[in-house]
Amino acid sequence: MPVYEYFCPNCRRKVSIFYLSVRQAEADPACPDCGGRGLRRLFSRFAVHKSEADRMEELGSAIDHPTEEYYKDSRNIGLWARKRLKELGVEPPPGFDEVVEKARSGELLKEYETPWSERTTNP
Repeated sequence: MPVYEYFCPNCRRKVSIFYLSVRQAEADPACPDCGGRGLRRLFSRFAVHKSEADRMEELGSAIDHPTEEYYKDSRNIGLWARKRLKELGVEPPPGFDEVVEKARSGELLKEYETPWSERTTNP
């Protein structure tokens, strides 16, 4: 069930048209906004979904640290540490997954940005 993206020269908008099958895609579709013809087909963005195992395999050797670009996908946070622990034959310590989830969601960074005096209470 493809969704094709087009540029309409009449209303100067990018429009998306959903088709139930590739065969149903029209050769000369009409703009859903203005009804105009002569739409120009655009290249659509797409995503490739990978499992955690696939991303760990792409990570390569634990000796090679991943680049900053690698960590822009928050799902990769913690994978290098998990792979390194596995290579060393060590089980992740208790709370490892919780810390990784905090790091992925940005909560861990917020904790470090908070001054120490605000994080603890004085007796």
